[in-house]
Amino acid sequence: MISHTVYFSLGSNLGDRSLVIRQAIALLAERVGAVCRQSSLMETKPWGFESDNLFLNACVCCTTTLQPREVLEVTRRIEQELGRTRKSVDGIYHDRVIDIDLLLYDDWHVDEPDLKIPHPLMHQRDFVMRPLREIYPEPI
Repeated sequence: MISHTVYFSLGSNLGDRSLVIRQAIALLAERVGAVCRQSSLMETKPWGFESDNLFLNACVCCTTTLQPREVLEVTRRIEQELGRTRKSVDGIYHDRVIDIDLLLYDDWHVDEPDLKIPHPLMHQRDFVMRPLREIYPEPI
């Protein structure tokens, strides 16, 4: 089987944020593939909406034999299992127990209604780019 490299952004601003991020990383390792790199945790202000709850963010890199659509389905199930009840719709963001975004998958480009790789907004988000730079081997 061919192994692929996938990068994720994780964020949480409700509950025990660091515990939820650790649980999400463990589930990614179990269901997507081995975690080969992990950034430090970073506390950031909400982006795109107002909230008194600060986010804890991180990025991880996994190796996987799954295809991008399968990876997306796994991340959605992990979010639900960890307590996420709704996704952002039409750019309306809200507090969340966990958010897992698929950022990069090898050097692939995917443009489907619910799956865009590379993630189209990642360069606008310091809370994504700072931890990603810690673990990505080349200039982004």
